[in-house]
Amino acid sequence: MQPSKNLFYFSHFQYQHIAIWLEGTALGGGKQKICVAGGGSWGTALAHLACQNGHEVTLYLRDKNVCAAINESHENVHYLPGLPLHPSLTASTDPGVLRAPIVVLAVPCQQQRSFVTTNKNAFCRGVVLVNAAKGIEDASGLTASQFLPALLAELAPVYTVLSGPSFAKEVLEGQPTAVVIASDNASQAACIQHLLSSASFRCYTSTDVLGVEIGGAVKNVIAIAAGLCDGLDIGTNGRAALLTRGLAEITRLGVALGAKAATFMGLSGLGDLVLTATGNLSRNRTLGLALGQGKSLEEATREIGMVTEGVKTAFAVSKLARRLGVSVPITSAVCAILDGTLTAREASIQLMSRSLGQE
Repeated sequence: MQPSKNLFYFSHFQYQHIAIWLEGTALGGGKQKICVAGGGSWGTALAHLACQNGHEVTLYLRDKNVCAAINESHENVHYLPGLPLHPSLTASTDPGVLRAPIVVLAVPCQQQRSFVTTNKNAFCRGVVLVNAAKGIEDASGLTASQFLPALLAELAPVYTVLSGPSFAKEVLEGQPTAVVIASDNASQAACIQHLLSSASFRCYTSTDVLGVEIGGAVKNVIAIAAGLCDGLDIGTNGRAALLTRGLAEITRLGVALGAKAATFMGLSGLGDLVLTATGNLSRNRTLGLALGQGKSLEEATREIGMVTEGVKTAFAVSKLARRLGVSVPITSAVCAILDGTLTAREASIQLMSRSLGQE
């Protein structure tokens, strides 16, 4: 039996009260002007979703051909072929469209610093940044909340992060999805929550920004490891053990950084890990699967054809963990496979040979 697409239905009564409440917030009520920066699959899906909610949305991207296709045929032919986009969605290659009160950043984590620095003068004062990318910056070992607001400090930006188990294709298809919006400012998180929530897209809120970011980033590394398990055909027992210990690894690192342990049992931790490590639409799992089957990193990356955040995140997590004195054996094994130090089979044997300990 197919699940109902109205699983997360919000009543008309609820939305009336949401609209009244929004009138008293910093963003105001009703239709909002939103720019989504990043024309990949996730940025496109979020832009489509915001349009469905009645907002004025512009998708900012670099590829002129993709831009033209979105404006002319209402389809992102490169990342989401065959899936129609909302007719009111417009795309632009003009950085001037970044001067919107709300900017959703769907630019890959490793490119965010250069993107924001390059376009610094395009943002408006008090801009609400909704970071929709997942990762830890390789060069600095920082999450986006630890460097993005500082880059725009003179503009007094408001930072929020969106994370959780969410494949872009399913969001675009209107399949039931639940995510989390985190901000240091609870009322700001609630505001973004109500702007994006719909009958099929349910947003929860959190004030544990760092915890949400760490969960969303490190699960990509564990998902590569899960794909490796499947590529090696080590069985479902082994994969279940790896995911359980992987969640423990994510939690250890997050708590060491000051995040709340409970956050990792929620949507941005356990939820996102399960989806990314088991779903066939997961790029990180697909990469691990290919590596486990004997393909090189270059071959696997070329076949996927899109950014696989878990690769650079793995090395960033490894360096961060060493600095904090946190044990991350699965991440270390993934790094060894990625840099060619160990084969996938050797890494699996090494993990199974670790000293026994308490749960």
